Amino acid sequence: MLEKTLSRRTLLKGMTAGVGVMALAGCAAPVAPAAPQGQAAAPAAQALTLVLWSSFTGKNGEAETEVVRRFNESHSDIQIDYQFQGSYEETAQKVTAALQAGTAPDISLLSDVWWFKFYLNRALAPLDDLLEAEQVDLADYQDSLINEGVRQGVHYWIPFARSTPLFYYNKEKWAAAGLPDRGPKTWDEFMEWAPTLVEMEGSEMKTAAFSHPDGASYIAWLFQPVTWQWGGKYSDPDFTMHMTDELTVAAGQFYKDTVHTYKWARPTKDMGADFIGGLTAAAMMSTGSMGGIKANAQFEFGTAFLPEKDNFGCCTGGAGLAILARTPAEKQPAAMTYVAFASSPEIQSFWAQNTGYMPVRKSVLDLPEMQAYFEEFPQFKTAVEQLPLTQPQDSARVFVPNGDQIIGKGLERITVQSEEVATVFAEVQATLESEAQPVVEALRAIEG
Repeated sequence: MLEKTLSRRTLLKGMTAGVGVMALAGCAAPVAPAAPQGQAAAPAAQALTLVLWSSFTGKNGEAETEVVRRFNESHSDIQIDYQFQGSYEETAQKVTAALQAGTAPDISLLSDVWWFKFYLNRALAPLDDLLEAEQVDLADYQDSLINEGVRQGVHYWIPFARSTPLFYYNKEKWAAAGLPDRGPKTWDEFMEWAPTLVEMEGSEMKTAAFSHPDGASYIAWLFQPVTWQWGGKYSDPDFTMHMTDELTVAAGQFYKDTVHTYKWARPTKDMGADFIGGLTAAAMMSTGSMGGIKANAQFEFGTAFLPEKDNFGCCTGGAGLAILARTPAEKQPAAMTYVAFASSPEIQSFWAQNTGYMPVRKSVLDLPEMQAYFEEFPQFKTAVEQLPLTQPQDSARVFVPNGDQIIGKGLERITVQSEEVATVFAEVQATLESEAQPVVEALRAIEG
């Protein structure tokens, strides 16, 4: 991932103060009356064009382009102008600048660590009236996904490309090491297996048993469930920080030891490429990585639930769709028509099968084509079975400005530089507490 050139603290301070919530249209546009018999019908109205900004490249970008094509083909009255803006971070930065310039898109993809910042600045339209007018069945969305975009009972962010971490393993390397064809049930079990997976060339490690990403590749997201597995956490929902708690530090010590004491894991800047290239036998990666791995790996791979320690832990992640508050009220129902389409069961079935992202609707799982896909590709079914066990991330990562990078850079100091965990986490906690203050103040002003 590219370096983040604009901090989320800057977003909190710098977005246009006047960006407000637009009035919502509570119903669809009226239908024009039919022309009297014998009289020619008036020319059809020109299609309403909406601008969508998004962030996917490669196979995922091709899949989203197809989603937009299907929408435009099936909706003569609404057309989506799909514009790629770069990574999640680059997209959010461009939305921020466009809001200040008055040129923001109508709809934007926003990641799990970005949508809340726009909510704090009242830049997102509340969606409930639009959802009702579009007759969207909110009960059909996966509970753990739809509820993350709700504040004070109002929906602002609809799940689209949602993911969870999974444990991926190279079946060929597993077989060569004489291991059973499954993921480790616990980290203690993997501790026993890992040395048998390491391949050396002289003093150089050719294949690691496991790899850790860097901060730019979301190590803080993947370490989140590990903290829960050890009984720790980043923070409470009220922004009380727990980075220095004994069990959180213990989880960090485990990450450090895998690299510097046990020497069967290593840091990497591109975990997916390392896994596909056979440089690591296993890794925790997003379900959204599955499409690329399936297309490019020259070996059979397996997926499994995340290993347990004292507890099971797995978080949600990924991105959703939001309608910008500055979108004219007369265009917002049409924007919701696209959001509903993109998150519909049929499109989510296509999207999940072509990307590896989680289907966000419950009814997708019962579709014949999805059942057939589970039979053909059981690796994906693992993610669906794990989903009910997931939970939202701690506020320190997703709601604190730049929280992901504050935690991620701290984890890099542990895995790459071998610094003392307790010292690093104490510094991380102090920074998080400082950065959380404007969020707490903004929430108090908005929500009371």
